[in-house]
Amino acid sequence: MSELKARLKTDLTTAMKAKDKVRTATLRMVLTTIATEESAGSSQRALGDDEVTKLLIREAKKRREAAEAFDKGDRPEAAANERAESEVLSDYLPKPLTDDELSQLVTAAVAETSASGMKEMGKVMKIVNAQIAGRADGARVAAEVKRQLA
Repeated sequence: MSELKARLKTDLTTAMKAKDKVRTATLRMVLTTIATEESAGSSQRALGDDEVTKLLIREAKKRREAAEAFDKGDRPEAAANERAESEVLSDYLPKPLTDDELSQLVTAAVAETSASGMKEMGKVMKIVNAQIAGRADGARVAAEVKRQLA
């Protein structure tokens, strides 16, 4: 079992004892999603920490998007619930990159690939995405790469 999955299970037990309904429900949802992912396909497999982190990032993004949709639909209670779940998930995600750190990574990748224009954006994105490992949103990375290549 991955270290992160074990931490999620331990934290679920703690949340249940503390009667923290939001944390309990969110952790149950995440552990169910992990179990579903592990049993998907033709054979059972255990997810590693990297795969669990990617799954958590995906779930946190779903919560942010749902909160925005509920805000637009004038449903503030549902939006607040989605934000609360997103807050719980953020405790398990890697620390996000600052704008300066992202800029430095992109600058290094541009220098490494000798990219000189927008046609080579894919090469730069490939290198940067491998380094950020879920610590920055893809749209934010793409915007920075475009800014530096323009």
